[in-house]
Amino acid sequence: MAKSKARVKVPKSAKKGEIFQVKTLISHKMESGQRKNKKTGAKIPRMIINNFTCTYNGDMVIDCDWFPSISANPYLAFFVKADKSGELAFKWTDDNGKTVEKTASITVN
Repeated sequence: MAKSKARVKVPKSAKKGEIFQVKTLISHKMESGQRKNKKTGAKIPRMIINNFTCTYNGDMVIDCDWFPSISANPYLAFFVKADKSGELAFKWTDDNGKTVEKTASITVN
């Protein structure tokens, strides 16, 4: 996943108890394992992001298992309740066990 680039969008601040939206996008080819190489006829091995997690100050917010039908460059949006100031940590894991990690901070007033 060396060429993968992750982007996250989290508001800089929120009021305590407010529900805010988190948006994520990662660039990844997402090979399903169904296609064949046109020249050799050999199956192209599956290579997808199979897991995504997000924690908020160490507490799990979302844990998704993804399968071959997920699109290339997957986009995911979800909502989180502002509890206290801190960090959201995002982690994408592919079939080879390689990970891309990103963090974002939020201030809760």
